[in-house]
This record gives sequence, C-alpha cells and structure tokens, in this order.
Amino acid sequence: EILQDLRSFREFGTVLYIAAHPDDENTQLITYLARGRHYRTAYLSITRGDGGQNVLGPEFDEKLGVIRTQELLAARRLDGGRQFFTRAIDFGYSKDYRETLNIWDKPQVLADVVRVIRTFQPDVVVAGFSAQQTPGQHGHHVASAVLAGEAFKLAGDPTAFPDQLDRLKPWSPKRLLQNVRFGGNRGGNAPAGLRIESGGDDPVLGVSFGELAGRSRAMHKSQGFGNFGGGGGGGGPQYQSFQVLAGESATNDIMDGIDATWNRVPGGAEIGRLADEIISQFNPQDAAASVPSLLKLKSNLAALQSKDSIVVEKAAQLDRILQNCLGLSVVTTIANAEVVPGEELKLRSTVIVRSTIPVRWMGTRHLAIKEEFTSTAATNLIPNQPASRDETVRLPDATPLTQPYWLREESTVGMFRVADASLIGSPENLPAFPVAQIFEVGGQTLVIPDEPLQADTAPAKFEARRRLDVIPPVTVSFASDVNLFAPSSTRKVEVELTAYRANSAGTLQLNAPTDWKISPATQSFQLASVGEKKLFSFTVTAPTKAGEATITASAKIGDATFGNQRIEIAYKHIPFQLLQPPVRTKAVSFDLAIRGKRVGYVPGAGDSVAEALTQMGCDVTMLTGADLTTNRLKDFDAVVIGIRAFNVRTDLVSHLPALFAFVEAGGIVIEQYNRPGNDLKTDQLAPYSLKLSGERVTDENATMTFLATNHPALNTPNKITSADFEGWVQERGIYFPNQWDEHFTPILACADAGESPKTGALLIAQHGKGYFVYTGLVFFRELPAGVPGAYRLFANLISLGK
Repeated sequence: EILQDLRSFREFGTVLYIAAHPDDENTQLITYLARGRHYRTAYLSITRGDGGQNVLGPEFDEKLGVIRTQELLAARRLDGGRQFFTRAIDFGYSKDYRETLNIWDKPQVLADVVRVIRTFQPDVVVAGFSAQQTPGQHGHHVASAVLAGEAFKLAGDPTAFPDQLDRLKPWSPKRLLQNVRFGGNRGGNAPAGLRIESGGDDPVLGVSFGELAGRSRAMHKSQGFGNFGGGGGGGGPQYQSFQVLAGESATNDIMDGIDATWNRVPGGAEIGRLADEIISQFNPQDAAASVPSLLKLKSNLAALQSKDSIVVEKAAQLDRILQNCLGLSVVTTIANAEVVPGEELKLRSTVIVRSTIPVRWMGTRHLAIKEEFTSTAATNLIPNQPASRDETVRLPDATPLTQPYWLREESTVGMFRVADASLIGSPENLPAFPVAQIFEVGGQTLVIPDEPLQADTAPAKFEARRRLDVIPPVTVSFASDVNLFAPSSTRKVEVELTAYRANSAGTLQLNAPTDWKISPATQSFQLASVGEKKLFSFTVTAPTKAGEATITASAKIGDATFGNQRIEIAYKHIPFQLLQPPVRTKAVSFDLAIRGKRVGYVPGAGDSVAEALTQMGCDVTMLTGADLTTNRLKDFDAVVIGIRAFNVRTDLVSHLPALFAFVEAGGIVIEQYNRPGNDLKTDQLAPYSLKLSGERVTDENATMTFLATNHPALNTPNKITSADFEGWVQERGIYFPNQWDEHFTPILACADAGESPKTGALLIAQHGKGYFVYTGLVFFRELPAGVPGAYRLFANLISLGK
C-alpha cells in the first residue's frame, strides 16, 4: 500500500468526473484511474441525492442527503477517488434540464462547479451524461453535463466569479470529455471513438478493478445497490469510451499530450527523479529502509517553497508516506464524543513507532484555540512501546453545534445556503476540534493531523471510533412535525426536553406569529440526570382564518438559549451521523372532516404517513403481514399500505386474499405506490388487475383534472376543489399504473408540460361492500409537509362508504 502511495505521489495526472446524483458515478473508471494509474481522481456529484428514495428507513430529504453523502465517501474509500459536491438540492425527477437549472439557480451552481475545478485543478474533465435533452433523460443528468461544459470554459477566465480568486486561481483543464457509458463496454463491442482499457487487478487487495468497483458501487445501500458487492466486471477486459467535447484533441488516451509528471512544477524534476529512485528501491518487507531517502525528498520539496495547491497536497501526502514507513501511529481519544461548548476536554494522545529510526515527539498543537504546540517535555519514542500524554483543554464557547455545514442555514427549493464559501464543494464538516501531533525525525519536523475520537467497541457500530460532536445541554423536540387545527380551535402541542447534561434547569417557551395564541408564556424545567426526559404541554389557539405558521421552541439556561432537536442516523455501513437542526413544527389551520377512524398501517420502505393519520384524529395500529387475517382485520375501518411495501417486504403476498376479503366485507384498503421492476414481489397488487409503469408527473403545480366529479372521493366528507392541489411539494406522483381493469375508476388526471394527461394517479375500485384504492400520488411527501389538500383528500379515501 505504501508503494501505491509512492506511485500516486509521483503522478500529477488529475481527472474530475461530473454527474448529477450520488449513484451516477462510474466506479469502474474511478477505480482504474485512482488505483490503476495512480491519478488524482475525483467525483463531483452536483447534488447529495436528497430527493430520492430510501430503501433502508424513513429518512428523506436532507436526512437522506446526509446518508448518501456518507455512502459516497464510503465508496471513495474503496475505489481511491475523492469526493466533491455543489450546493444544489436534488428536488426530485425533472424532465427538462432548463427547469432543473432554473430551480437550482444556475449562476450559483455554475459558480460551485467552477470553484471545484479551480480547487482540484483537473487536467481532464469528464461529463457523465450528454448535454442534449432527449425524451426520458433525467433533467438533472442533462443539466450536470451542461454545467460541466460551461464551467470548463469559465474556470480559467479571471473575470468569471472573481470573488473566488482570493483563495483560488484560474484553472483551465486541457480537455472536456463525455463518458459514453451505456451499451457495449465489454470486449470488442465498445462504441467507436476514444477508448481506453480500464481492466486489471489491484496489487494491494488482489482483486480486479471491476470487483473493487462493484464493492464501491455496493455502498449505495439506501438505493438498494447492496447486491453489487460480488461483481462489477471481474478481471476480463474493460473498456471506457469517450467523446472529446472541447479543448485539446485526443486519439489514444484521455491524457494525450499532458505532462503528468513533476516536470510541470518549476524545479520539480529533481523531486520526480528522487521519487522514481525511492520507488525502484522500495522494499515492502522493510519500509523503514526508505526513510532516509524520504527525508531527503521532504527537504528538497520544502526547498521549492511552492504555494501551488497540488504541491502543498503532495507535501502532506509525502508526510503520510513517511509516517507509514516509520510505522508511526497516532490517536487522540476522549471519554465522551459529545461535548457542550465551554466544557473541558480531557484528551489522551497515544503514539507508537514500529521502526528503530529515532523519532522525537515534540508536542501537540490545538488548532481551534492556539497555533503554538504544548509539550511538558519532548519524548524520544522507544520502538513498539506506546507513549501517552494526558491534557485538559477547553472547548471555546463559540464553537458551533454539530450540524452538516450545508444544513446550517435555511435553504431555497433548489439550493443550500453556505455562509463560509471556503466550505463549498467539501463533502462533510471539518473536525470540530482539530489537533496536530508534532514530531522530529532526522532533523526535520513531521506534523501529523489528528482529531479527538471516542473509542467504542460496540459491535453494531460502523467503526470503533466516533468523531467529536458538539451538542447543547438539552435538546427539544415536538411530538409531531405537523399539528393540524380547525380555524379558531384550541389544542395541546407537546414538547419534550431531553437532558444531555445533569442538573439542567431553566425555562421553556414556544414562539409563533402573534395571531397564534400560546399559553402559558413559559414553563420552568429542571432535569437532574443525563438522559432524563420531560414532556410539556402548551395550549395553542389558531386564528379565525385558515392558514399556517411555524412554531419553534427554545430552552433558556442561564444566559444561553438552545432550540435544537436531535436526529441520529445510524446504519452499519456509514459512520454515525448527528443532525441538530432548529426545532420547529408546522401548524396548519383548515377545515377537515373524517369518518372511519380505526386504521391499520402496514409500513413499507419507510414514511411518516402513519403519524399524519394520527394527527388527523385516527386511531392507528401498526401491522405486519401476519396481522392480515380475517379475524384481525375486522377491527379496522381501513388499512393503509406504506410506500413500496411490495418492493421491500416478503410477508405480504401470501396474505393478500385476506386483505381482499376484508375489502369485500366492507373495508377500505389504500395501497400507496410501488415501483415496477424485478424487486416487485407480485403482479397481483389489487383484487383486479392493474399494471404499473414509469409514468410520473414531476411538476408539483401541474393542473389537476377531475375525471369523476361525482365520486365520493372528491365529495365526502370534504368537498375537493382545485385549491386542494395548491402548495404541493416536489411532484404530483410517481409510477402511475397505465393499464387497469374496468372495475377501477380513474379519479384524477394531470400531466407535465407538453405531455398527454396521466390518468392513473388515483384509481378506486368498489369490491363487494368496500373500496380498494391504488394511488401514485406522493402523500408520503405532502402529509409531512402539512399540505391541507393532501390531508382532505386522504381523509376522503379513508371515509369511502362511511
């Protein structure tokens, strides 16, 4: 592995791959370039995948974006690439790139792509998609290619985005390529044009690049890509095809005519020669034998005094190589990964050296509080004997609470807001309390970056160590993200406080617009022990007119005020993620009637529709497949099936006859959308035949046409009008059926601009005494967003026949 790092240090070739979503990258190409040719290789995903689906759990939107960010980082740890993002939000499927660029705010996202190019300085930019919009091509995909082309031209222009040039310099890549990925990438079947072979075996892991790329691809587990882990092309020939879109021509290789050596750096020829010499003499059985040559190389590199960002990056890479050849390991641990601003940090730094080369531990630098390093005394390390130092430092009061940097400010529909421009492009936060360990080796200073970690041996964790998270002493949460009111009505809104520090005492209050009345104004609290929870009820009265408001909560302790909730994301394939957004609930006041309130809910791939039903006044019971029996179902007025249940569950199909019998006896079943494809467990989704399709309506404002104006679904107990389809978010619906039995009545029709109406959004069949409903409308998005019309329509569906 050290030898591979040395070869990487020698190479200057740099390739940036650009596409739209976390699962759009070409892992075969990234693996080959990074691990086979040792190039600096990176993937720029325009979005973090926030608008997609999640087969693992209930996280959607920004929480899903956090998961997919970490999945990409896990993929890059396998294939050797680096990862970048823009501030663009994945707002769901788009059928036209012009719509996409309008929602994203094209000047902003273009500036981000230019920033990444200037930061990474690629020789070659590769667009993952065509810039030509064709029917069925995702608008995000096309937009990513359009942005790649425009940024390629602008990144080297000093008049373009001059605000970036205080930290960066203009950079002009040599050529822009489009990766022709689909159709004929094996053997001699690849399309004509520029083509390279990307096969081979990884010398460290002993597996083919194809298999390693498959393992990388398998990290997209929230997408259901876990089955990629066993393959990816094997060891046979693999080809990558390209079209040259701009810049210098190329006929044999993507790096044709590009100097990828140290010769491109003034004075760098000697660095390259020394690196070649070290590589030729490197002995994997005695890596420490290379240390004297590495120290000479380090000295020569420092003498260049180059401020070029790649040279600075190479210097840090050389330090890591030197550290590994010394067998020098460093770890700084803390007893608890969660720290409140102003608290003391008890740090233990432990180092060990495996080689016999003299290494002197000079001290520790705490970059968050001071530049000079601390040391009681320099320590000469003894091979294979750990050396430790304990120290206590104070976390500054102004340290921000842990929150992904792109989620710290309120976003627009299409773009995150980031106050610190230097963070734009980065995949995740920098360490909350960075430290550096300082060593002296052969008369030279070796600085090893570090950060405090909490040791954790729990087997369910992703890894044995957790990064430091900055937390408040108490967190606040509302019982529900949405609270429904009738105009002028009064109801209780519950708030839960949880202590993360003992003896937390203060006052709690709710904050809302003045026309929403809250009582009492404040409530005192005292939480004695860590983990203690207390529930507080406030009486909230809605104004006389229908409307909505955001209600926040804040806990005041001394002179400090805290109003953050706590969201934990814990999956085995990614590190633990802590989100602490401002706590809020959406209060919505409108007229809503409902009949038949006993509802059974069968969860699918994960949604919060059951919680929304509770807000509507329903008595909701969670069900499994085994509960779908005649005797059990008689307790309910309606049964609702969660999204993609027949894609992700194996315990439902055998119980469908009982479910259909429940309908025939007078019950209601509402089946939310499933996705067509190989993972669909049955084609018999309903008592009568229907066929799913890929049809969807992505315009959340698309006009709704009422096809069955007299149907009870549109009339009772709530009269549905066009106003009920205002304020919808992201889209109208997905995976509509396009064929169905005549027993089904299509209720609604809608379409994206320029397309024919889609009539499969809401299908209702009377079956015996009851009703079976199949809907592709995205209630799972609209109900948590507090859209009144979605609640009123869903209430009508539950009330059918009542």
